[in-house]
Amino acid sequence: MFTGLVQAIGKLESITDKGSDLRLTISCGKLPLDQIRVGDSIAVSGVCLTAAALTQAGFVADVSHETLSCTTLGEARPGTLVNLELALTPSSRFGGHLVSGHVDGVGKVIARWPEGRSMQFKIEAPKELARYIAAKGSICVDGVSLTVNRVEGAAFEVNIIPHTLAETTLGITQVGAKVNLEVDLIARYLERLLLGERAADSGSNP
Repeated sequence: MFTGLVQAIGKLESITDKGSDLRLTISCGKLPLDQIRVGDSIAVSGVCLTAAALTQAGFVADVSHETLSCTTLGEARPGTLVNLELALTPSSRFGGHLVSGHVDGVGKVIARWPEGRSMQFKIEAPKELARYIAAKGSICVDGVSLTVNRVEGAAFEVNIIPHTLAETTLGITQVGAKVNLEVDLIARYLERLLLGERAADSGSNP
């Protein structure tokens, strides 16, 4: 589990084609390498990956065909900057909100404008995710925990404070960019719970 509080900006150094999947080598920036072990979970722009090996500057992770097809990692190239967060430990401070690292879909930035020292983003989510996005609720965008300010259909607005602009890739994310979205876990579980006994019926999965 993660909190959506990004700890470092990393860089995709290389991509190795493994047939139906890819192996990524990622440098960790200021992420503390001494805290990373083989087998650890690391959120990479909101995608939970496993460190399969370590390098002098970062780690190596395998990305399945499924993950490539439903996240922005399928379009990533060497040099792409990524947000990084280590998984929670029992002693971690809990900020942000509960984030699993299991991306629900890819959204698109459709507007960006300054407001004071912050930057406002308007993001179009896939239509099937709209029902999980609520004003003043939480959403994870490229691994960053954010509060939804306004909702209009499948589009929503978020405010990015100066610290987040400086310490995550959202500072360089422009209109037209695709972003990984993970909706609030509670909303998903609540929907499933409300199905009651119908949850066991074939075809009832939301």
